[in-house]
Amino acid sequence: MKKQFLTLVALACVTMCPAQKRLVLVDQDGAGPGGSDQMAMLALLQAPDVQVLGITMVTGDAWRDEETLHTLRMLELTGHADVPVVRGAVFPLVRTQEETRLEEAIDGKVTYLGAWGRIPAMTGDAAAAAAGAKFEPHGPYEIPPMPEGQPTTKPLDEDAAQFLIREVRAHPHEVTIYAAGPLTNIALAVSIDPEFAALTKGIVVMGGSLNPHTNDPESADPRHEFNFWFDPEAAHIVLHAGWPRIDVTTVDISVKASFTQEMLDAIAKSQAPAARYIAAWSQRRTLMWDELEACAWIDPSIITKGVDVYMDVDLSHGPSYGDTLAWPEPMKPAIGVRIVHAQLDLDLPRFQKEFVDLMTRTEAR
Repeated sequence: MKKQFLTLVALACVTMCPAQKRLVLVDQDGAGPGGSDQMAMLALLQAPDVQVLGITMVTGDAWRDEETLHTLRMLELTGHADVPVVRGAVFPLVRTQEETRLEEAIDGKVTYLGAWGRIPAMTGDAAAAAAGAKFEPHGPYEIPPMPEGQPTTKPLDEDAAQFLIREVRAHPHEVTIYAAGPLTNIALAVSIDPEFAALTKGIVVMGGSLNPHTNDPESADPRHEFNFWFDPEAAHIVLHAGWPRIDVTTVDISVKASFTQEMLDAIAKSQAPAARYIAAWSQRRTLMWDELEACAWIDPSIITKGVDVYMDVDLSHGPSYGDTLAWPEPMKPAIGVRIVHAQLDLDLPRFQKEFVDLMTRTEAR
C-alpha cells in the first residue's frame, strides 16, 4: 500500500508540478533601442522554461549608463519590468580609448569601436556610409535622446560583480552565465570570488573568431572579434576560470544568421508586447550575433557543427592585441588554457523560426 501511495504521489507531481526553470544571469552591453543586444535579452526573457535572475550592464556597443536606460525601458515595454538591472563596468580593465586611437595610427584602423565610435557601414545606415559619414562618440556619462522614452524603473543600487556573485551563491551549480558583451563584469566577479566560476553550471559567451567566411568588414581579420578585442584582459581571465563548461558563439557562426525582412514582417503581425517593441525599434537588417547565442542555449539542437579547442586572447600590445588564440589538444601551450565548445554552424531555418516564435509569444512567464 505504501509503495502504491508513493507511486501515486510521484505521478501527481509529474502531471501537476511545473517543470523547474533553467536559471540564467545575463551580462550584456545593451545598446538600443532595438537591435541585437535588446532582442537577445528578449529571447531569454520570452523563453517559457527560463528564469532570468537579473541583467548586468557593461560598456561595449554603447556606454553603460545609456545601455542601462535602454534596457530598463525595453523591460517596461515588453512586460518584464520585474527583472532587476544592475550597472557594472564603465571601462575595460586595461585598454583605453585614447591608447586605442594612438594605436590605430600605427597599426591601422579598427572598423568598429563600440561606445568609442561607430561607422554607418556597421550600423546599417548605407546612405551615410556611402557618403563617408561617421557617428561621433559621446562621453561615458552623457545620455543621448531616447526615442522610446525614458524608463520609470531604476537599476539596483549594487555593483554588477557583487550581484553576480550573490546570485550564483544563492543558487549554487544551478545558474548559467550568459555573456554577450565585453567580459569585464565577469572577470571582476571571477577575481573577487575565486569560487564564482565553479559554482555556476557554466558560461556561454558571444566572442572569439577562428576562420569565418564573410565579407563583413568587422571580420576582415579572421581572429578579430569585438567583445574579446574591447577588453582582452577580461576575456583572458574569464577563459582561464574554472567553469564547468564554456560554450562560445563565434564570429564563424554569427555571420551566417541575419535578421531578415521576412522575420520582421512575421513578428510585426503579432500584438505581443515583445513583437510590438521589435516592430517599432528593430528595423535594421543586421547579423544576429547575440540572439543566436541566446537561442542556442535555449535549444542546443540549433547548433549543427562545432569544434572543441583551447582558447585564449592575445595580450601582446601590438597589431594582434585582443585577437583570438586557439589550439587543438596536441598544440596547446602549458599555461592553463581551457577547452571551449566553439559553435561553427547552425540549422538556420530552425533558429529563425524559434526566434520568431519567442518574440510573438503571449503566454505569461
